[in-house]
Amino acid sequence: MPQDDFEIKEKHYANNVFIPDVVKILEEGHTVTLKLRGISMRPFLEDNRDKALITKARNLKRGDVVLAEIAPKVYVLHRIIKIYSNNVILRGDGNLNCEYCKLNDIKGFAIGFYRKGRLKLDKTNGWKWNIYSFFWTRLFPIRRYLLAIYRRL
Repeated sequence: MPQDDFEIKEKHYANNVFIPDVVKILEEGHTVTLKLRGISMRPFLEDNRDKALITKARNLKRGDVVLAEIAPKVYVLHRIIKIYSNNVILRGDGNLNCEYCKLNDIKGFAIGFYRKGRLKLDKTNGWKWNIYSFFWTRLFPIRRYLLAIYRRL
């Protein structure tokens, strides 16, 4: 049977429709690769360019990038800023404001990213991601200006 006659179609769904199914897959113990939408994790991760490899959330700590439900059917892939008791503060790397959720609202954990069309995974426990995270999270007070420059480039 010839394989030359197939066509690949890309479909887009709203997060509130698509992500609940992703959460079910994660709860079954599978990993999921998602194409990223939005600019909240700039400058490292870009809209419609990069992909995240996500697994079920466990052993969460400050600095982890997680898939969280911050309001009913409103999902974000952001970094944990602080965990206290059962509460979590999140912020996208390209955001200045925080979001809040409970620990049980965190549905997935990013174990790595496929960036700039590469096939090699940038792991979140790898040296590259850790160096980026170390510096970028400490630049929060001046991030507003750095992001403004980045947007203009």
